[in-house]
Amino acid sequence: MIKHLVLLVYMGVLLALNSIFSDKVSLVLHSSDQVEAGSEIYVEITLNKSDFESFARFQQEIPAGLTPIPVTTANADFSFNDQKLKFIWLKLPGDEEITISYKLQVDQRLKGRFNLNGKFSYIAENERRSVDITPKIVVITPSPSIDPSLIVDIADFKPLATPSYILADANQVKCIRQIPYKAQGSDEYIVNLLVNKGNKEKFAKIQETVPAGYTAVSIENKDAIFTFKDQTVKLLWMNLPNEPYFVVSYKLVPAPEKTEKPSLAGTFSFIENDNTLSMDIQERDVNLTNRSDENLMAALSSIPSTTSLSEPTAKPYDHSGKVKIEIAESALKLLRQDTRLTQMLEPENGVYYRVQVAAGHRPIDINKYFKKYNLDKEVRTELHEGWRKYSVGSFAVYKAARDYRVHIWNTTTIDDAFVAAYNNGKRITVQEALMITNHDWVR
Repeated sequence: MIKHLVLLVYMGVLLALNSIFSDKVSLVLHSSDQVEAGSEIYVEITLNKSDFESFARFQQEIPAGLTPIPVTTANADFSFNDQKLKFIWLKLPGDEEITISYKLQVDQRLKGRFNLNGKFSYIAENERRSVDITPKIVVITPSPSIDPSLIVDIADFKPLATPSYILADANQVKCIRQIPYKAQGSDEYIVNLLVNKGNKEKFAKIQETVPAGYTAVSIENKDAIFTFKDQTVKLLWMNLPNEPYFVVSYKLVPAPEKTEKPSLAGTFSFIENDNTLSMDIQERDVNLTNRSDENLMAALSSIPSTTSLSEPTAKPYDHSGKVKIEIAESALKLLRQDTRLTQMLEPENGVYYRVQVAAGHRPIDINKYFKKYNLDKEVRTELHEGWRKYSVGSFAVYKAARDYRVHIWNTTTIDDAFVAAYNNGKRITVQEALMITNHDWVR
């Protein structure tokens, strides 16, 4: 009887403590109840998190036809993919109350209502915890400027069908440069480049000649190696991004005496049947700051259809907009030279962990460089955020990777090895991997 009473008291204390802790975390969503199609709505989330500063994530499912644009991130990494909006913190800010916000752009063809919900997840006391936000219903009123026959309910919305003439171009390789423009409030010029890779997957290069008096600095490289030397910009991929088309960008910083607008010339090169095909980058008056599918596909359609680049009889481009094709063995040699001494990391399915042992910008002979460490697992390399990162092992459980990291510390002079996490071949944080797998953090 006494044991039962003690047990009941103990359980009551635990429930009380859990209740007290959960009450410390709360979320409140603020937005208008109504928005007109073709306009935007401001969404703000206030998080009362008390005093903990762990890894955390706020996630929302955003219906098709709506596009979020971040406004206030509170030092979180913002992303929007597969209709999932995410704010991710490796470490939450110290303030007890923080605010994040974004603008939600509404397609002009919509009507109806949608539900804004969301979940805040975090790590506390080595456990994954979460708090759901109170859902908010928003009504979309039809745009008066749209033909009523084109208006659809958001529940039935599908993106506009891509015109057949654009689909015909989708398998062709193209590269377009937006006319360089000045960054707001600055003398620096922004250069945006749109690449349509077709069915190409590996070994490609953008090379641009920059006028004297300008220095090039990478802004967005899509996992390419960015270099600037001898007034030449190069972006080199050993593996092209998964997207069929994508935008890379860099900025041109002028010397104090430089006043004229920069004029650029460049080529996009890729591998086809062990040859390198190179095409001139076409400069067009397009807006590549708008990364919507419809806008990018419209920009690609500004380059007319041509003979397939894989055909050796393809005719060169003239100034009317045809592509100039070159079989450039020297460019092929450059690409192969850069990949010859590397052993690329192949993606695996699901969540897994590796131990990173080094990182750098230049290619190295992996076997020769790491031979002195007598590692018992093969070293592989990958391109990530402009770096060549070298790692070993593949572990399904974080603890196994952590133990192998300690093993490297104890048996080699590599004292800065650490655990890296992946999900289906894409790098994620260890904390996010633990949340996905519901595994506990192990010190």
